[in-house]
Amino acid sequence: MKEIQQKTAPSSKQRVIVYVDGFNFYYGLKDKKWKKYYWLDMVSFFESLLRAHQELIGVKYFSAIPSHAGKKERQDLLFSANKQNPRFRLVLGKYLSKNIECRKCGSIIHTFEEKETDVRIAVGIIADAYNDRCDISVLVSADSDLIPSLELLREIKPKQKMIVFFPPKRFSSNLKNMADGIKTLDGAKSMFEKAVLPEEICLPSGYVLKRPEKWK
Repeated sequence: MKEIQQKTAPSSKQRVIVYVDGFNFYYGLKDKKWKKYYWLDMVSFFESLLRAHQELIGVKYFSAIPSHAGKKERQDLLFSANKQNPRFRLVLGKYLSKNIECRKCGSIIHTFEEKETDVRIAVGIIADAYNDRCDISVLVSADSDLIPSLELLREIKPKQKMIVFFPPKRFSSNLKNMADGIKTLDGAKSMFEKAVLPEEICLPSGYVLKRPEKWK
C-alpha cells in the first residue's frame, strides 16, 4: 500500500519585508530622547507591528560605519546582536566627512554624512518586489528623496503594497501621499519597550555582548 503524503497548504499570509533607513531611525529615537531603545531587537520590534494575516520575511537595515571609535563600537554591538537572527540583514553604505560653512560667521564646520543609503534602499525595495520576494514593502523613513523609487515601484509592480513607518519625530507628507498606509512610531513606545534586547547576549562562540552604558 502506498503511503498517503499530506501536502502542506501554501501560506495565505502576506509576505512583508521591512527596509530601515538606519540614519533616519536612529536620529528619530535620539530626538525623542529614547536612547534606551537604541538597544533594540529589530526583527522582534517590527514583527510586533504586523497584523495577523501578515508574515515578516526579513528586516533589511541600511546604515554606515561611523569613524568615531566609541560610536563604532556601540554600533558593532547592536549589529552583532541582531545578526543572531537570520531574518536580519545589514546593508552598509559609506560614512564620509563633510565641511559646511557657517552662514553666520563663515567658519568651517567639520561633520559627517551617510552616502549611498538612499540608493541601496531604493534598489532593495524594487529588486525584492520585482523578484516576488514579498507582497508588502515597509519603508521605515521620512526621507522624501526615496519618492522616485516608490514611483518606479508603482510603475513596474502596481499591485505591490507600500507602507511607510515614520520614525519618532519624523514625518513627510509627500511620502504619506505615496503610501498605501502609514504608521507613526511616536505612538509605539510599548512596542519599543517589549523589543529591547537583553542586557547581555551570549554568542555561539562564547563571547558575551553587553548593552553599552551610554544606551541605558
